[in-house]
Amino acid sequence: MTAAERAAELFTAEHGHEPDAVWSAPGRLNLIGEHTDYNDGFVLPCALPHRTAVAVRARADDVLGMATFGDDGRLHRAADVRLAELRPGQPSGWAAYPAGVAWALREAGFALPGADLVLVGEVPTGAGLSSSHALECAVALALLQLAGRAPGDPGAPSRTEIARFVQRAENDFVGAYTGLLDQTASLRCTEAHVLFYDVRSGDSEQIPFDPLSAGLELLVIDTRTKHSHAESGYGDRRRGCERAAELLEVAALRDVAEADLGAVLPRLPEELRPLVRHVVTEDERVLRTVALLRDGHYAEVGPLLTASHTSLRDDYRVSSAELDLAVDGALAAGALGARMIGGGFGGSAIALVPTVSREVIEDAVVAGFERRGLASPRLFAAIPSAGAGRDR
Repeated sequence: MTAAERAAELFTAEHGHEPDAVWSAPGRLNLIGEHTDYNDGFVLPCALPHRTAVAVRARADDVLGMATFGDDGRLHRAADVRLAELRPGQPSGWAAYPAGVAWALREAGFALPGADLVLVGEVPTGAGLSSSHALECAVALALLQLAGRAPGDPGAPSRTEIARFVQRAENDFVGAYTGLLDQTASLRCTEAHVLFYDVRSGDSEQIPFDPLSAGLELLVIDTRTKHSHAESGYGDRRRGCERAAELLEVAALRDVAEADLGAVLPRLPEELRPLVRHVVTEDERVLRTVALLRDGHYAEVGPLLTASHTSLRDDYRVSSAELDLAVDGALAAGALGARMIGGGFGGSAIALVPTVSREVIEDAVVAGFERRGLASPRLFAAIPSAGAGRDR
């Protein structure tokens, strides 16, 4: 049963009638281009087949009712809240994510009715695969439909605009400091492609991505770890990038050329130099990866992935022992390239692996975790999938 089917079934059982609609949105991984989104740079994500679905029905009052299907197999209801009473930080917990979307849409001028929501997610949480943004994007589309402004309706906002509404919900209501990568990927990616996205201009291009045609697969290694300093570490690095841009008198680090790093870095405090070096070189790695994919040179992308991890580990300092173990183990067993993905400090890594060697590489990674006394990582092949949309 899909997440959308389960959401519709649970909604009917909970409310005694069917939902008006069911919308869903996917998790994502970023092939390359990490921590570049909030520096006005380039990213290259794809959507995953794992989705979060929301069944929705309008109410006659202005109340938002929210329930989620938990890992314990039970439906958990949040306290009902009036739309006019939504405030950043209220409600808190998991309900802050759907409530924050409703708040952001109202702040943007959309006339939302009250609504009942039932959420079902299959995106692994804590894995750096953007489960929270999958939820928020699905809720945004569902609520916009109730307001008569979903994609395809007259006067509907673009998916780029919807991504910014979701970003505001995350930043200003939930209190999580995020860029635009995750929302954009969940809303705009298409099946069998990666999305080459310029965060500054909004320009995008769907790049065909079929590693199987070259005898390769993109393996996801969920380390099942998340460290407590993830959010503070992310915020510290983002503020460091903003400070560096100010000192260099540029709008964002996107404006620093790789060829100019030798002249630029000495102008900065020592602690900011590695951050700038990562962002500038990572943008260049995205551009080189896109050029290789356009020509179908999948295997040559591998070294760029590994260089990205080295930069994230040594310059940006957002890796972890578990992520390094996953990357090093995959490379030693025959992966063509590997790197951590997401914000860092835990979560997942990816590895570009020959299909014929996938099982050997998986076994080697699992064995490496066992030798360290760590829980076995979750492994699966990434299949570039469709972005958010209406299921029924």
